Amino acid sequence: MSPRRGLAVLRALEQVPDQVRQLLAQNDALRELAARYADRRDFYFLGRQINFPVALEGALKLKEISYVHAEGYPAAEMKHGPIALMTPESPCVILTPQGFLYEKTLSNLEEVRARQAPVIALATEGDPAIAAKATEVLYVPRTDEFTFPLLGIIPLQLLAYHIAVLRGCDVDKPRNLAKSVTVE
Repeated sequence: MSPRRGLAVLRALEQVPDQVRQLLAQNDALRELAARYADRRDFYFLGRQINFPVALEGALKLKEISYVHAEGYPAAEMKHGPIALMTPESPCVILTPQGFLYEKTLSNLEEVRARQAPVIALATEGDPAIAAKATEVLYVPRTDEFTFPLLGIIPLQLLAYHIAVLRGCDVDKPRNLAKSVTVE
């Protein structure tokens, strides 16, 4: 990474605390979104490269606290399994930040839509095209591609939380989970 690029990432990191506050202010909208999907049995989460772990974490949180089947998958590999399972009853959360993989991720989004699955896009604030392509959009403040994952996980965790609460799950004591440091 060049010094110039490193400085850009550092500047983006300095903005993260304020951007987290902006995301937390979307809590009511996330609760409303959760209400529309709380009865679903299957969710799919897709992300490319640096956003793939965010998709995995989003799926994991939903599984852990709401007991809904959820899979995180690399968007570039979605044709090797998850696409066969997508239906109008299985929402797909797709991380679609603007950046060098944006067009490829939009292509994945179109594939999901072709199966009539609801698409919940996690997108960059100010993206003019995404609202016309996705069923729902969760906006993340504009940031560097390297810091998008830090911000992107927050609405996914809140979505999982609200779905769990709406399903009557005890989010403070998820069943069958234990802290890894206390279990050998």
